Amino acid sequence: MDIKGGGATSMCVACKGSRLLCGKDRCPVLAKYHAYSKSKDLTISDSIAGSSPPSVFVGRYGYPKVFIGPLVPPVTGDTSLMDLPEEWPGLTIEDIVSMRMQLVRGMHRTEVTNVENGGRLVDDTRELALGSLSASMEAEFVRRPTGRLTFDTEVQPFGPSAPLRSMNLGNIRIDQRVDRAYSDTDLKAVDAVKDLYANNILVSRIQKAFSVGAFGVGKRRRFVPTRWSITAVDDILGKNLLERTRHAPLINEFEVYETEELDNRWQILMMPCSWRYELIEAWYPRSVWNPYGEGIVLFSDFEFYKPRRTYAKIGGCYYSARLAVNENLTARNRQAGVVIFREAHPGYIMPVGVWNVRENVRKAVKNPPSKFDTLSQALDHISTKMAIPMERWIKTSGILKDMLYQRRLEDFLDPRKKAFEPTLEEEHGHKGRES
Repeated sequence: MDIKGGGATSMCVACKGSRLLCGKDRCPVLAKYHAYSKSKDLTISDSIAGSSPPSVFVGRYGYPKVFIGPLVPPVTGDTSLMDLPEEWPGLTIEDIVSMRMQLVRGMHRTEVTNVENGGRLVDDTRELALGSLSASMEAEFVRRPTGRLTFDTEVQPFGPSAPLRSMNLGNIRIDQRVDRAYSDTDLKAVDAVKDLYANNILVSRIQKAFSVGAFGVGKRRRFVPTRWSITAVDDILGKNLLERTRHAPLINEFEVYETEELDNRWQILMMPCSWRYELIEAWYPRSVWNPYGEGIVLFSDFEFYKPRRTYAKIGGCYYSARLAVNENLTARNRQAGVVIFREAHPGYIMPVGVWNVRENVRKAVKNPPSKFDTLSQALDHISTKMAIPMERWIKTSGILKDMLYQRRLEDFLDPRKKAFEPTLEEEHGHKGRES
């Protein structure tokens, strides 16, 4: 980690509103956006009729008693885009906020174990989460939903909330592949996630079904807070793809992919060596997680040949990006070392969820890469695309320092070769080297 500005600035980047490292009972950065959203016209009555995308939300506060319920806008028709982040690249932050603020959250408190015996509200919420098309519904609230947006570093924003009195769900279409996974009470949740992904179910829809306890063995099924389900599914799928990636032939050259979205600049470096992976984020002053800092804050996490065993301090975006690059490598039946460079500039003013990382890395690696013979040439190219000097990226990085400065047996046998196979240390998990 490379920090300039220090203090609260570095703490915000490390926390991203999820762990309350500052000691406050509410994240002051997210509170700023909540205050902003109150200026918007979100006033509705104590009942609503509309078409859910379909969408649900499972909270985490008070766990193991959590609030679950639908997200529904006062709009009828095809609202699927409102909860389909796979289709959001190219939208502005204003587009996303304007769309998501229409989604009103109904809240019903239940034990996470009450998946099958929680009553009609629970049953309808689960059925909605399994849906594949917009579903008409009516909801009545205990009181009028409060007029503010909810922001989270992992989850896409949504609109006002209120306790749910009742909901009436119209006809809903459930994908038969998802329904089979739900009906199979002997199928483990991890296997259900893998099977659905292999059958081309969108990641965002798998995450929704996972959150409402639709997968797993019998009575072991649980509601999973939405933010946890997003990271869990990204992690499960990324590790599963990695089982193929790590044994595939190496790429032949150094490849650099790039994209720019929401005032985020992305450079993805793939190297012809055994699997290793790092995500480095640089947060500029006045960007969402560095609102008060005077300098740029860099933060990174990495792993070598085997997946890391500890949770990445950089958060859920680590697993979203790892999934995206492994999709590219497995589709090509290739293996590579990967370093992702991300610059979040001041125009990135609001957290919109880790979908932003997954979908933009996916977008980048679909484009033809720039190719180079050496690591030095690849880094020189990246330097022309990013504002931060390469020396500072290298100082922050665990993978780049290892590639540039760690001598290997291959270097003595043939100076042109560069770590094409995992070392003994990598095979045994690189103890003590995880960031």
